[in-house]
Amino acid sequence: MQINGITALVTGAASGLGAATAQALVAKGAAVIGLDLPSAVEAHAGATPEGVRLVGADVTSEEQVRAALATIGPDDPPLRLVVNCAGIAPARRILSSKGTHELELFRRTIEINLIGTFNVLRLAAEVIAATEPEGEFGQRGLIVNTASVAAFEGQIGQIAYSASKGGVVAMTVPAARDLARSGIRVNTIAPGIMDTPMLAALGPEVNASLAAGVPFPHRLGRPDEYAQLVVMLAEHDYLNGETIRMDGALRLAPQ
Repeated sequence: MQINGITALVTGAASGLGAATAQALVAKGAAVIGLDLPSAVEAHAGATPEGVRLVGADVTSEEQVRAALATIGPDDPPLRLVVNCAGIAPARRILSSKGTHELELFRRTIEINLIGTFNVLRLAAEVIAATEPEGEFGQRGLIVNTASVAAFEGQIGQIAYSASKGGVVAMTVPAARDLARSGIRVNTIAPGIMDTPMLAALGPEVNASLAAGVPFPHRLGRPDEYAQLVVMLAEHDYLNGETIRMDGALRLAPQ
């Protein structure tokens, strides 16, 4: 798939992996609609790269996601690429000195990370499927979801996060099979420890300790490397139904 001359939708686009992906896609010639919470969009107003249009929307809301997709007009390039980066990563043990894991926190994590991903996937797929196919095999587009290595080796305190990301991994193959007849590919990226604003808040000592645990190279992953992988997935037409770990060979210890 050629990225130049298409419309791409990126969730969680105000910062971190989403912002890096939006910037990389603009550099490749795409028009990018970036979804994020209204508060995040307001906080990053004026800092958005040219070619990225931030839209306030909650990924768990059918109404708000439909409204964001409806901003793609008939004169705009067709929607061909969707990248789901929106998510949260709470830390809570099942049992701790604070009591039992709050059911509402578990539910909220599943709602944003898993149901939100599915909500965007299904609604965007409907829009992509209505576009004209391209090429010999009738390709229409690609949806990239974001899981985590925690989907495979969840650490202590990551039960809600691991469950949500494990669900994203489990959706990958059936989603790719479901959407094959519409010419839409589906892949998932499972990042390791990434150098995002969320992690930077832990401080340089914690970050250095985390980086030392990565077999090679001994550093945190960069958001632009995630974006680079999204570009590769878009341009590599035979990659479909795949979950790719991007983690420097990291396997998470219990804690």
